[in-house]
Amino acid sequence: MSSLLAPPASTRGILPPRRPAPRALTAGAARSCYRFRTDDDGVVDVAVAAKDGDGYTVGVEVPPLPGGRGRRDGGLLLRTADSGDAVPLASPGHGASLTAELSFDAARAPFNLSFLLTDPAGAEVRTHRRTAFRVPVGVGQGSPAPLGLSLSEDGAANFALYSKAAQGVVLCLYVAAVGGDEPSFEIELDPYVNRTGNVWHASLENVAGYASYGFWCGLFGTGHPLLDPYAKVIGDLVAGSSVYEEGATLPSMSCLGSLASPPSYNWGRDKRPCLPLEKLVVYRANVALFTKDKSSGLTDNVAGTFSGMAAKVQHFKSLGVNAVLLEPVFPFDQAKGPYFPYHFFSPTNSYSTEGCSASAITAMKDMVKAMHKNGIEVLLEVVFTHTAEGEAECQMISTRGIDSSSYYISGEIAGCKSGILNCNGPVTQKLILDSLRHWVLDFHVDGFCFINAPFLVRGPRGEYLSRPPLLESIAFDPVLSKTKIIADPWSPLDISNVQFPFPHWKRWAEMNTRFSIDVRRFFKGEALISDLATRLCGSGDLFASRGPPFSFNYVSRNSGLTLVDLVSFSNDDLASESSWNCGEEGPSENSAVLEMRLRQIRNFIFILFVSLGIPVLNMGDECGHSSAGSTSYKERVPINWKGLKTTFVKEVTGFISFLAAFRSRRADIFQRREFLKLENINWHGSDLSEPRWEDPSSKFLCMHIIAENDGNKSDSIRGDLYICFNANVESVSATLPVPAEGSVWLRLVDTSLALPGFFGTESNPKWKQVLGCSSYEVKAHSCVLFESTRDLS
Repeated sequence: MSSLLAPPASTRGILPPRRPAPRALTAGAARSCYRFRTDDDGVVDVAVAAKDGDGYTVGVEVPPLPGGRGRRDGGLLLRTADSGDAVPLASPGHGASLTAELSFDAARAPFNLSFLLTDPAGAEVRTHRRTAFRVPVGVGQGSPAPLGLSLSEDGAANFALYSKAAQGVVLCLYVAAVGGDEPSFEIELDPYVNRTGNVWHASLENVAGYASYGFWCGLFGTGHPLLDPYAKVIGDLVAGSSVYEEGATLPSMSCLGSLASPPSYNWGRDKRPCLPLEKLVVYRANVALFTKDKSSGLTDNVAGTFSGMAAKVQHFKSLGVNAVLLEPVFPFDQAKGPYFPYHFFSPTNSYSTEGCSASAITAMKDMVKAMHKNGIEVLLEVVFTHTAEGEAECQMISTRGIDSSSYYISGEIAGCKSGILNCNGPVTQKLILDSLRHWVLDFHVDGFCFINAPFLVRGPRGEYLSRPPLLESIAFDPVLSKTKIIADPWSPLDISNVQFPFPHWKRWAEMNTRFSIDVRRFFKGEALISDLATRLCGSGDLFASRGPPFSFNYVSRNSGLTLVDLVSFSNDDLASESSWNCGEEGPSENSAVLEMRLRQIRNFIFILFVSLGIPVLNMGDECGHSSAGSTSYKERVPINWKGLKTTFVKEVTGFISFLAAFRSRRADIFQRREFLKLENINWHGSDLSEPRWEDPSSKFLCMHIIAENDGNKSDSIRGDLYICFNANVESVSATLPVPAEGSVWLRLVDTSLALPGFFGTESNPKWKQVLGCSSYEVKAHSCVLFESTRDLS
């Protein structure tokens, strides 16, 4: 590519003198003016103006050479690159500037006008770089705001790109949706015309005939087109030929933004559920793996897409789920997985039925609309701490090549070699906030779970900040503060998952890693019962200043063992998972082992729903989904929907549905904004004695929750709850306290019993009445739930 513009040598590096429009255009307002240095140390001024009617006029003016030197006395001829015709430059008098005026139809724009000047002897006059003169026609100065591509109804387009580091920027337009080797049209942005502060910008009155665009940043003639970070519609990530860099062979990658407007969408009467935080029952899912298997019963083009998620909305309703938490849906590197995105303003094309950006946008909105219609909120996992881009030039897709110093933290952090975004820097912070608002306002998303949350509190040098500006901005943003905002400490970079003090302003919720660890260890027989009690009551050690709804509790998650694998595999490699195989490693046909595994699955689900906080189910927990004991995210497989027809799965899904309904019915206990009062909780051992809190051998605990009732309203009386947890290898006889006068205990759950009698309600004949002060045998590795109710006998 040739360089277009250069100020005179005396003004290089400073603002050049004002460029007057050539005399040929002084009657109208010049749209853009350019000055070139010539190879004979002269200058050529060019002005491009839009006609009052239609089309463009280009005026060229060549002032006399300094000192009256020759070569121009006999006049000059202007020859355009696409025509052999010569246009003479006229002069009104001796010693005056030579001028010429060219006219072009509007339909031809935008295009680059390239021309040479020749003297009467045929000698050429070129730029000081020995190139042809070239100016863009149909290209305006543009506006620095908003960032990204803005399309108007008349077909005009404005491009704005932030880059403090770029020495130059070239806007590249392509006829095809996927860029080829060379762009169809290039516009080198003039730093004196097309730059405001650190924002490069340009406008085009018409982009018809072009399909996509990208930016070259840095030195002219190097690199490859980069994706606009603010593009709303994008193409596919294209892997080019491999490049050998820094001692390794790396595939080159590129992606372009689309010049098409995002598809219009009619939300109709869509209404956000706006559920209170404490009422959520969450289901975490991967869009592709949820319905990709043929057993989902969906057509090939729908399976594994947003449309596939919408098709299974009744499955969520049958479980009692009212919020789906989707793994990242941003465009990502398929080789690394969804937790390594390269763009933040559009859903990935692979989750659409047609495999394109416009289809993905419409399909995702359809999915959100379908969920909302059924009272289900849509939450997104988001990754803003790192990208899929590499440091090698061939693997720079967007921000890394546009302005690495502004968007990224320089150097490694705690041995992490991946590019870490400078989330609390003003440029990246704006990008993140703009992205989040886009998803809320344009896609009607109800909330976000921020993956790798510890890195969100990092400063520009990797230091921890006490008041990270990004997190504070999100907490108090007029749009974002109305959504659910959740911090997740799990890191896809080093697969760490450590709870840490997170700045919250009483607005941020958190994924409770400690809940998973302590519950697993209790049922394995390794945790203190005091740790279990803390998790049951809403993790007051972590959320004392916020309340139980800010604790998002889970037993299994997508980055470790599935629920079935948690009770089927336990070897040295899985020590950190605190799993127990129930007596035999891997798949088993031993009936005793299988019975114990089923009981443990019931126990985990039960404790998840009877603990204060928000229960989070992991995709496949309800249908025995297994990854064969692998904790690797990459080795997960799609859900097999045939399993839903088995007795085991029907039992588990029915149990989840029962517990979700029970939480809703007993909202006075399980859907509270505040912690239970101390006087409303009694803890017991097997015989109503004080629990042995600090005894490592103690593996039995009973929790008596005394309901708060208004004595003046007999119709609002709610019963007490008595819950027993036994992690012993033998049964324990539990003594039930005396219920309130006129009440009896009903057994609602006993995870040791066979189906269909292990759970039930008053409307189900499987519930059992138990007398107060009587003993109840709590079997080994089981849980039992009692509720007091008025004795109607």
